[in-house]
Amino acid sequence: MTRLYLIRHGETLWNREKRLQGHLDIGLNETGLWQAEQVGRHLAQRPLQAIISSDLSRAADTAQAIAQHHSISLQLDELLRERHYGNMQGLTYDEVAAHHPRNHLAWKNREPDFCPEGGESLRQFYERVTQSVLAWVKKHPAAEIVIVAHGGVLDCINRYARGIGLSVARDFEILNASLNTLTYQDAQLKIEEWGNTEFLKHQLNKSLDELDGSPKWA
Repeated sequence: MTRLYLIRHGETLWNREKRLQGHLDIGLNETGLWQAEQVGRHLAQRPLQAIISSDLSRAADTAQAIAQHHSISLQLDELLRERHYGNMQGLTYDEVAAHHPRNHLAWKNREPDFCPEGGESLRQFYERVTQSVLAWVKKHPAAEIVIVAHGGVLDCINRYARGIGLSVARDFEILNASLNTLTYQDAQLKIEEWGNTEFLKHQLNKSLDELDGSPKWA
């Protein structure tokens, strides 16, 4: 059995501004750096055999804070990047609604095959992400591994593990620097624990949720 620790990157300024990051390379803010340090300390005693991350700095820097406690080289995988939101990237949610109403409607309603100009559809994103994560867990049988990625990536993997359709409204939280534990055995990915932020309990402000247009908002 493979145990996967799936972690969302620490907080960025754009997370707090409710601004779509997508493939844009936005770094961690002060809170995010602190969160990354806490995740690293929390996993310091785990017998990790691999640490993999999206190549975007907000994820890679979070992963490096984990890797520094282990004699493991960080591995970067661009397939673990956030969804490419095309012409919506860099805009706040309100700006998307104002300037790209069709895109906003498709995003809010989770239309799987709608592709924003210059970006990728939700279905394309899902296929990219699940392919990557499954390849990594299969590569490390009977091991404990870490994957650090983005809110949209965690959304895809939660749905894959639970068999939930892409168009179904989200009923789970996706929090900055949250620890989400899954197992892979007999070709099945299962959730063991989701949304653990207990190790961030001294943080003054609650970890921000991935605000993706679904009903569950932090």
